[in-house]
Amino acid sequence: MSLAHTILGLLQQQEMTGYDLKTSCFDQFIAHLWPADQAQIYRTLDKLVDQGWITCNIEIQLDRPNRKVCSMTEAGKAEFIRWLQCSQPLPNLRDPLLVQLFFAAQLPNEAIIQLLEQQLVARIEKLTECKNVELPLSERFVSREQMMQRLVFDLVIRREQTYIDWLKTAMDMIRHH
Repeated sequence: MSLAHTILGLLQQQEMTGYDLKTSCFDQFIAHLWPADQAQIYRTLDKLVDQGWITCNIEIQLDRPNRKVCSMTEAGKAEFIRWLQCSQPLPNLRDPLLVQLFFAAQLPNEAIIQLLEQQLVARIEKLTECKNVELPLSERFVSREQMMQRLVFDLVIRREQTYIDWLKTAMDMIRHH
């Protein structure tokens, strides 16, 4: 998985500028799956142009800065389809809190619970953000694309809810040990 393939996926839906990709796609929902900042997006767009997978055209605007609109090439579409059919390895999970907890026996219970409570607040906030992503809620009368997006966000929401449940269980265990 790469940022390049994420951007190709978004551009296969419609032509966009780097700014549009950041504000309309990454900030709205893709960041819950694959975060990227504006600089990463622009660097990746340049690489995609170099690889011949996208083209960018300048749209002259009189009242605003010119827009650099990017679209997929046939080579980009072929690469995207190739990537969609590839099996993906399990991701490497890096969770600083879990590493802290692994060694946290040296701390008093109150300090451990404080760490867990801070994480709980952050996870509840993230869960709320994920639930507020505007995707179709009904499984009837939606496109295949909307169905796939709904499935992905269902897993993201379940993952956050599971982490929240685990945090509450961990705090309860520590309080009663």
